[in-house]
Amino acid sequence: MDIKKQLEMIKRGVVEIISEKELISKLEKKRPLVVKAGFDPSAPDIHLGHTVLLRKLRHFQDLGHRIFFLIGDFTGMIGDPTGRSEVRKRLTETEVSENAKTYKKQVFKILDEKKTEVVFNSAWLAKMTLKDTLELMAHTTVSQVLARADFNERYKSGKDISFLEFMYPLLQAYDSVELKADVELGGSDQKFNLLMGRELQKDFGQESQVVIMTPLLLGLDGVNKMSKSLGNHIGIDELPEEIFGKIMSISDELMLQYYELLTDENLDEVKKMHPMEAKKNLAKNIVKQYHGENLAETSLKDFENKFQKRDPFTKLKLETEPLRANLCDFLVQDKILPSKGEYRRLIGQGAIEVNDTRLKEPDFQLEPSKEYHIKVGKKRFLKILFK
Repeated sequence: MDIKKQLEMIKRGVVEIISEKELISKLEKKRPLVVKAGFDPSAPDIHLGHTVLLRKLRHFQDLGHRIFFLIGDFTGMIGDPTGRSEVRKRLTETEVSENAKTYKKQVFKILDEKKTEVVFNSAWLAKMTLKDTLELMAHTTVSQVLARADFNERYKSGKDISFLEFMYPLLQAYDSVELKADVELGGSDQKFNLLMGRELQKDFGQESQVVIMTPLLLGLDGVNKMSKSLGNHIGIDELPEEIFGKIMSISDELMLQYYELLTDENLDEVKKMHPMEAKKNLAKNIVKQYHGENLAETSLKDFENKFQKRDPFTKLKLETEPLRANLCDFLVQDKILPSKGEYRRLIGQGAIEVNDTRLKEPDFQLEPSKEYHIKVGKKRFLKILFK
């Protein structure tokens, strides 16, 4: 595949590349690149938030590059301090080992097992002597580490930062030296750690890795990043119908991010779809990835059956009306609402929906030959086709 097409695949759902020029230079060498992504087994289950990086690894894999799925069993016992406002609870060796086994089982729902090299960073970090560790520490300074935003905040507020946490970015960076990585993938919150890998490789006489960062997938609440501890996650090993139902619960705004980061669907085509159909298609796509075509189809039918039973529009007679392009005019002229002021008040409260989408702006225009399901408040439902 030519470089332009490779870049198109690589850049989908990516927020930053440091640097694209260096990436192109590496691709021009016409050799498989060493691409790594590290995962600390801090919890036993992989959720859709983790799969953003795994899918990007798969893109590189499909392009013929050499993939390292790195399990941070050693660093996992320290715990990544990224985004933490206090010292993180350390995991035991047994906990990390058990979680790592689950990770290995789940990741091959996304990655090609035959083309994936699974490595554990304890293979080299556990063998380091005190002398090795001290020499590694000489490659950075306290001021450099304190420049990191979350450390800086904790330091200024007088909260504890352990020496172990200071070591975490350096140990993650050394993984890149050990693997001679050409590319490291990570979430946007990992920028400090990823850039330290570039610098450490220079110190060890290696060519610096290219850093590719993906956005953090928002959870079901649409506010916080997906996290098991926040209860806003979707685990890839959850039952198919549970995954389907959870996807159907997300907002229309969040749906497009999920399409971009969790599927390979054409986004321009998705934008042309009705929001309800687009969401069902998304849910089916994700269930199919982790449970297969048959269970995806079954989950879709089960959802539609349940949805139709409680859909207030199914029993309504379809009324045909002459086109009045402005929704406000239609509702007031047909005496569904008493005034334009009441219409604007309900819009402000988010109490008017058209085809399952809550209106945010009052100037909504209707189109001819298009069926509309209009919900006004909690109890008024209209099924209208405008001529």
